[in-house]
Amino acid sequence: MLTTLKTAYTDTRAADLAWALGREPLPALAVLDLELGGSSLQLRLLGASHQVILEEEGGTCSETVACMPGSSTPLPLGVAKRLGEWEYEFAARVETLSQGQFAGRAQELLALVADHPNGLAGTFPGSPHAFTAMLAQSHEGQVRWRTWHAYPQEGRLVVTRSRVGVRMPAVV
Repeated sequence: MLTTLKTAYTDTRAADLAWALGREPLPALAVLDLELGGSSLQLRLLGASHQVILEEEGGTCSETVACMPGSSTPLPLGVAKRLGEWEYEFAARVETLSQGQFAGRAQELLALVADHPNGLAGTFPGSPHAFTAMLAQSHEGQVRWRTWHAYPQEGRLVVTRSRVGVRMPAVV
């Protein structure tokens, strides 16, 4: 699903993004509710980036990547955490692209996500290449999602991937 977000583009620098687990739902500009492999997943586009809320019988996992005033947790390159019975993994990278590369990559990503049943993308007013996009899937008992946060004025694309799955018992 592709939508135009009716808000000012507030997170205008890739370096301003922060990461958090366990935050309450923040006001969303667009939401996509999914049922994936027995899990309820909500993809949420915020004025300042994204939030994903995963709910299963075993609990809830909330991931927020956004410009959060007062946040002391910058966007990490990688995180692995145990959340009750789950294992959570997060990874992020920043791609720096030329103006031409950026435009092509933006069009490619928006086309991929817009037509995908588990995809949500929002473009911000002012630039066709200012967007946040999210894509989710379930595979072998794990729920995974990828996100893209575009900063055309910097030529930067922040790419994240997350995975939540039931912790496997150690083999003895």
